Amino acid sequence: MQAAAPAIPPTGLHEARHEEAGFWSTYVFSTDHKVIGIQYGITALCFLFLGFCLMMLMRWQIAHPGQPVPAFGPLLAAIFGDMAAKGIVSPDLYNSFGAMHGTIMVFLAIVPLAFAAFGNYVVPLQIGAPDMAFPSVNMASYQAYVVGGVIMFFSFFIPGGPAQAGWTSYSPLATSIPTDGQTFWIIGMVFLITSSLLGAVNFIATIIQLRAPGMTWMRLPFFVWAQFVTAFLLLLAFPPLEAAAIMQFMDKVAHTSFFLPTGLAVGGTLAHVSGGGSPLLWQHLFWFLAHPEVYVLILPAMGIVAEIIANNTRKPIWGYKSLVYSVLTLGFFSFIVWAHHMYLTGMGVKIATFFQTTTMIISIPSVIVLTCMFISLWGGSIRFNTPMLFVMAFLPMFGIGGLTGLPLGLSYSDIHLHDTYYVIAHFHYIVAPGTIFALFAGVYYWFPKITGRMMSEFWGRVHFWLSLVFMNLIFQPMFAQGMAGMLRRMADGGANYSQARVEGAVGGLSPGIMNLHTYILWAAVGLALAQIPFMVNLFWSIRHGRPAASDNPWEATTLEWQTPTPPPHGNFASPPVVYRGPYEYSVPGHARDFTPQNEPG
Repeated sequence: MQAAAPAIPPTGLHEARHEEAGFWSTYVFSTDHKVIGIQYGITALCFLFLGFCLMMLMRWQIAHPGQPVPAFGPLLAAIFGDMAAKGIVSPDLYNSFGAMHGTIMVFLAIVPLAFAAFGNYVVPLQIGAPDMAFPSVNMASYQAYVVGGVIMFFSFFIPGGPAQAGWTSYSPLATSIPTDGQTFWIIGMVFLITSSLLGAVNFIATIIQLRAPGMTWMRLPFFVWAQFVTAFLLLLAFPPLEAAAIMQFMDKVAHTSFFLPTGLAVGGTLAHVSGGGSPLLWQHLFWFLAHPEVYVLILPAMGIVAEIIANNTRKPIWGYKSLVYSVLTLGFFSFIVWAHHMYLTGMGVKIATFFQTTTMIISIPSVIVLTCMFISLWGGSIRFNTPMLFVMAFLPMFGIGGLTGLPLGLSYSDIHLHDTYYVIAHFHYIVAPGTIFALFAGVYYWFPKITGRMMSEFWGRVHFWLSLVFMNLIFQPMFAQGMAGMLRRMADGGANYSQARVEGAVGGLSPGIMNLHTYILWAAVGLALAQIPFMVNLFWSIRHGRPAASDNPWEATTLEWQTPTPPPHGNFASPPVVYRGPYEYSVPGHARDFTPQNEPG
């Protein structure tokens, strides 16, 4: 693991003079990894906003079923017609919003922001590379992502609306819905998967081949390790889903039966299909990707958290090698736990026992990662700036998400919790106050390197505290709702199964549990308002923020802070050489409390 890194020839720093590039070459069809990273970031934030808006509409319908959506009801009616008659979100439209909320948030917002945006901008800088290994492939990856996103977006405006079969697109439901929304969904997914595969190959090649002299494997910043493992997860897990998507597309438009069984009845009528297919095959192929996808969501976040903890505690990350081996173990085990999503499909006891065992085992490296980060705080001279506040919140929030997932990994408890609000709360604690908090921390942390200006600390703290409070007010009640038996994917939020609807019903949802919907709605409104300081702060600071005091305003040790600000084409003024590990803070005998990786001696 300590093999010397390949040297970068001086020509890799683009010493020759270039003609001035035009607007289109610079900002639209750029092959510069930094521009592509910013393109990914802006596009992903736009989709994050869209996914959030869909969630707000869903929460209104759940809290006030059958009531017109305030202010936006006429717009919904104009776009969706009968599906939103009189501004009311119909059950069919609710299903569409649910399917597209999950798809947009996972495949168009959080993964592109965590892996592609931060990875593209930061990884080449951290390893001392002039660019990605394949710049044109990098550009093609972003373009495929945009095409997939545009197809998904335009599906909202076609007759019948977008996909309605959930973000999992289970067959035969996905094939039997008589609208074109699911077809658009599949085509969009093929482009998004292709984008991820192109990006994954590029990251792997870049990290292996373009490390600066002296940048051995165990001198890599932990963020680079996290992106490296994430790239392998995408490369190995996405091809089965892409093949499955093409097969489902053929089931939909060419009337094949890859996932359609013999004797399939739709609406009480026998479907005219050849049959012989397996709906469970789709579930296996989907979850073989979708569980590694959870770690695609969280590993880059862990990498960001490690960078910020080391910088703001002014001490090395505790257990660096343990962190590295843990994420490698997470990557391996993530491929042999997928069927714990499928306990209710009639799985045999022996197979269920195997997946229960691997699910418990995979929690161990996650605990090691959290433990290393908590111990890193001990004895540190902690700077409680905005990035550090988001990181400090990430640790317990991710811990809650992980611990509440353990009952779902055991078949006897999952039988009762499967497809309830408990699952929603568990997953969202991983990706909302978990991953998204880490991404906010990354934005505040690397913003001065990208723009040369600092974001407002005051408004950053306002953004943090409001987001922390409202995130918990949204998702904590869902644990209680799930354990009370409230099922997800119901447009009325379970009103038809409530004691208020059927008086004296045994097992019916109590008024207290049902009323939580209203509190969650208003907490979601509060969370939306809490993002206004962030958006204003972000765009205001680009031109009017306080100028960064230096190229290294955080006094960090990794190579991205040793470049000019913002980094020029080619990144470094001279070829960097690495002499030490990534986190040499507070080294005894040194004049400063940080020693950059490229500092000799």
